[in-house]
Amino acid sequence: MREFTPSTTIEVLGKNPGEGNPLISHKFGADGNAFVHDGRVYVYMTNDTQVYNPGPDGTSPTNTYGGINTITVISSDDLVNWTDHGEIPVAGPNGLAKYATQSWAPAVESRVVDGKEQFFLYFANNGAATGVVVGDSPLGPWRDERGSLLITSQTPGASDGRNWLFDPGVFIDDDGQGYLYFGGGGNDGSNSYENTNHPKSTRVVKLGADMISTDGAAETIDAPLMFEAGHVFKRDGKYYYSYSSNFGFGGPIDPNGPPTGAIAYLVADNPMGPWTPDKYAGVIFKNPGNYFGAGGNNHQSVFELNGEHYFTYHAQTLNRRITGGATQGFRSPHIAKLEFNADGTIKEVVGTFDGVEQIRHLDPYRVVEAETIAWQQGLATKRLNAPNDVPQLALHDVDNGDWTSLSSADFGSGTTGVSARVKPLTAGTSVQLRLDDRTGPVVATIPVDGPVGEWTEVGTELDGVAGVHDVYFTFVGPEGRDLLEVDSWQFAKPSLKVEGDADTRCAGPNVKLTVRVTNNESAPVDFVVETPYGTKSFDDVEPGKTRFHPFTTRQSAVAAGTAEVTAKAVVDGHEVSTALSVPYDARTCR
Repeated sequence: MREFTPSTTIEVLGKNPGEGNPLISHKFGADGNAFVHDGRVYVYMTNDTQVYNPGPDGTSPTNTYGGINTITVISSDDLVNWTDHGEIPVAGPNGLAKYATQSWAPAVESRVVDGKEQFFLYFANNGAATGVVVGDSPLGPWRDERGSLLITSQTPGASDGRNWLFDPGVFIDDDGQGYLYFGGGGNDGSNSYENTNHPKSTRVVKLGADMISTDGAAETIDAPLMFEAGHVFKRDGKYYYSYSSNFGFGGPIDPNGPPTGAIAYLVADNPMGPWTPDKYAGVIFKNPGNYFGAGGNNHQSVFELNGEHYFTYHAQTLNRRITGGATQGFRSPHIAKLEFNADGTIKEVVGTFDGVEQIRHLDPYRVVEAETIAWQQGLATKRLNAPNDVPQLALHDVDNGDWTSLSSADFGSGTTGVSARVKPLTAGTSVQLRLDDRTGPVVATIPVDGPVGEWTEVGTELDGVAGVHDVYFTFVGPEGRDLLEVDSWQFAKPSLKVEGDADTRCAGPNVKLTVRVTNNESAPVDFVVETPYGTKSFDDVEPGKTRFHPFTTRQSAVAAGTAEVTAKAVVDGHEVSTALSVPYDARTCR
């Protein structure tokens, strides 16, 4: 019998090709908070994987959250291909905020402070307090500027002695004023109608201009059946406060309020509210158990990208697929479109495995981090650099038959090859490429023939791969061995069949530089020629034709140099561009 070796690598197929949910299937993540920056959405999450410890039967003990002191981060610019950015060491003896013991339910915002954009990551230190760390980018590096917890029982107005001080939600209004929403719980044990339906356990407080201090006392939020997960966003001048309702504190539940364990919301005209029961507007999302057969706590965020609103939530879908049914509290991030009625109320979201449509094609001609994944099976990621540096990750624990993929990569008129930065761990490894079908025909094989144990670049040629395709990478090698680690992929960009040449000659006392361009394509090409002595454009140069331009330098001597030529054309319906550096000789005229 093979000896059991503990591993957190998830070997089951946790996300089927074509599904958009859960967002990732190689690890867990809960309480997702979405933050948009420069057209990219980052999702910061409670790192449930930190306490995932499956035994020989593949089942982990129940998640009690106590051992979680890191925040896990993913991001995407298309909402289907998600990049794993690893973990932020927030709390505990190895964390940034060593005075905190846990880090749960993060929230992130940015603002310019002293002329520099800063990023603020708020976190729950279990149920007792809220802290904040500061970064130089959405991915850090992070630092502890405050040196103490931000929200405690000593914060004016924060505590009534029975409410939790966790689940931060941060919002910055158009005037630059920041607000922090926090709190939850509040069961006083009375089993009363009032305590069940109006526990008044959450708060809102103004933040100082530095975003790491508070300004004034916290004010109470009275949301019907309140429990946790307060979050605010603004739309059309209205403020929406969403939250998770409780599961019953023993008293009768008001039928005019939300159901238990659901995401409900209030609408107000001010970020401070007042948030009172008359502002209640309905339910955004019922408990995940209604859709996936696995219930549990509920947590959400709302973000806007390219003029559309989206809703994030978590559910134990991956946990359920691992075990075949039972769940142990390990949650995974999900996404849905958020739509509004004409009166501004929110249309109820239904949980699905479909997720949302990919909003843009993936560009395969840039360097694509290997930890950017649409669907996969059997893989894990590891950090290659120091814990608090801007993260650099790679795929690891790669076995024979494991695979990963990219969704809707746009190859335009066609790629000529693919390369990968890898560290071979076992000789005889290769990577098979397939298009659109994980079990379809192999279109190319990358031999992983570099030195074992050393980072190297490997690749192969490709032909006939054009247009938009899902791309599957399958790893092949000896059974029972770790095959390799993978840092990145990159496909070779197509180029136009164009030529350029240049010469220098004397025209009286001055040097004349002549640059020629030739179109060897089957379609018209636009050229732009740039030199130190001027720029010339040639539009719609016909196939087989050459155009030239003499540049007058007005100098009696010129040094050797290059003319920079850019060529653009539409080939098979796709725009292709090629850049050439055309050398010319030095010349002196007397």
